[in-house]
Amino acid sequence: MLKHGINIPGLKYRDTGNFLLIAGPCVVESEDLVFKIAEHLVKLSGQFQLPLIFKASYRKANRSKVDSFTGIGDEKALNILSEVRRSFSIPVITDIHNPPEAEIAARFVDVLQIPAFLCRQTDLLTAAAKTGKWINIKKGQFLSGSSMRFAVEKVRESGNNNILLTDRGNTFGYQDLVVDFRNIPVMQKIGVPVIMDITHSLQQPNQEKGVSGGNPEMIETIGKAAISVGADGIFIETHPDPDSAKSDGANMLHLSKLERLLIMLTELRKTINTFN
Repeated sequence: MLKHGINIPGLKYRDTGNFLLIAGPCVVESEDLVFKIAEHLVKLSGQFQLPLIFKASYRKANRSKVDSFTGIGDEKALNILSEVRRSFSIPVITDIHNPPEAEIAARFVDVLQIPAFLCRQTDLLTAAAKTGKWINIKKGQFLSGSSMRFAVEKVRESGNNNILLTDRGNTFGYQDLVVDFRNIPVMQKIGVPVIMDITHSLQQPNQEKGVSGGNPEMIETIGKAAISVGADGIFIETHPDPDSAKSDGANMLHLSKLERLLIMLTELRKTINTFN
């Protein structure tokens, strides 16, 4: 059974002892692409009895360059996410960036995600909390795991206890991130499920060309380490052609490689479960 009672509406396989999988493309690029990825993820979810939340941003607001791709239009992208939710009977998560977006996005998805750069924004956290939706707060690259209790308190004090925390590494110099796996048990002590983002934690930000780099060959390593230390879930961005992805392609996992990764992680989870 999933720890901490992750009772998100529509979430399947909660009693299998498996980890939560949050997966999908970085951003809604097109309806065809989103449905192709969702269909593959749903198949893998059934194969491995994994509770699945489909992830895609309906808009990307934190881009390095003014001409970077931000989306296909808010209403169009949100409707696509809503259709994924309906067609596959799975919960869906998307980012929000300012308080008015919370109420709008909440009409289309099941989980609202607070980007790492915005995890201290009180008005954003409280607006998200007031929707009553589950809230996934990404830990800022500039914060310790223990300091995330203040973000959690803001949501709880706004009347919402449906909270996930996601680690995505810490800034290391100007152009790299490192993962401190101590943050997983530290954040679990706050009393919420803790997810490990095994793709964004391998970003290489602030490149001179204005597009983040990445180190996707280490995704397996980060994933195995996260499961080994007891993460409640894995967050992963995946795409059938990362080289052509319109956002964060440099650190994504190729969709064709996801099955092999899940074979390893689910078997490792079974082993870890025997000690708990």
